[in-house]
Amino acid sequence: MKHLTLMFASLALLVSCGSKEDAKKNEAVANQKPQVKIEKVTTDDIPQTEVYTATVESDVKNNIAPNTPLRIEKIYVDVGDQVRKGQVVVQLDASNLRQVKLQVENQQVEFNRTAQLYQVGGASKAEYDNAKMQLDVLSTQYKQLVENTQLIAPISGVVTARNYDDGDMYSGNPVLTIEQTSQVKLIVNVSENYYTMVKKGQQVDITLDAYEGETFTGKVSIVYPSIDAATHTFPVEITINNANQKVRPGMFARATINFGHANRVLVPDMALVKQIGAGDRYVYVYKDGKVSYNKVELGRHIGERYEIISGVEPGDDVVVAGQSRLANGKEVEVVK
Repeated sequence: MKHLTLMFASLALLVSCGSKEDAKKNEAVANQKPQVKIEKVTTDDIPQTEVYTATVESDVKNNIAPNTPLRIEKIYVDVGDQVRKGQVVVQLDASNLRQVKLQVENQQVEFNRTAQLYQVGGASKAEYDNAKMQLDVLSTQYKQLVENTQLIAPISGVVTARNYDDGDMYSGNPVLTIEQTSQVKLIVNVSENYYTMVKKGQQVDITLDAYEGETFTGKVSIVYPSIDAATHTFPVEITINNANQKVRPGMFARATINFGHANRVLVPDMALVKQIGAGDRYVYVYKDGKVSYNKVELGRHIGERYEIISGVEPGDDVVVAGQSRLANGKEVEVVK
């Protein structure tokens, strides 16, 4: 029994000594400074370009319709047809026109008779005025019918919609839609940060999904003068010379606007740390033996580096390896 007691005492002493040694080792590890590798950031003049998406629109769009309900006798064009300004595109029923013309002629005779009687005192001023008013009303109606009997294309362009067939009664919707496509446009919404940098006549590169690998040239035609208070953007209209009719309304387009150059900090990809559960990006900046955890605003990805808009200053040293054991304000050991 005495031997057993001595054995357990020895074991307890050994365990106690081992625990103290382990604790000392753990404390030494805990106190050991994390080893990191650092790299000095660089700066460069970076082109400031932004890409905006938009749908191509025609420069001018006209809906063709009569002023009064008439039966459509003949539509001379169809969707996709090219038309020229002044071309007759729709013929409407002229039967009403003939009736009104006869009424105008009869009323003209009546007015002439009343005017002669009025001059010699055989008709009153009221009778004269009433005859003239009826003639004016019928003449105006006839003029409107003349204008409506044949619908004329007000612009040169392409027919993009036809809503009736021959023999239909006009009921309110445009008979035809004609769009001018020799010049087309995009309207993009640009951040107010660039308001002073967008100029009328400025060149813009346009790419279209329909023409992969091909770049078209557009120009800023209108810079809208007001900024949307909700989105903090302003519309910019970009026109494209489309004499060959290659670009069509409805196509999906990307417009690249160049806003010049800016001197920016560049950090290696390896320096960036993503915050768990959020989309924010951070870097550890090394100074005087410690690191600070800096939130950064990213710009463009250029090769193996990121443009940094804010969060890192020129000349800073950033951690590119060993970030897993770091925290804000932690002392570190720099290794090669």
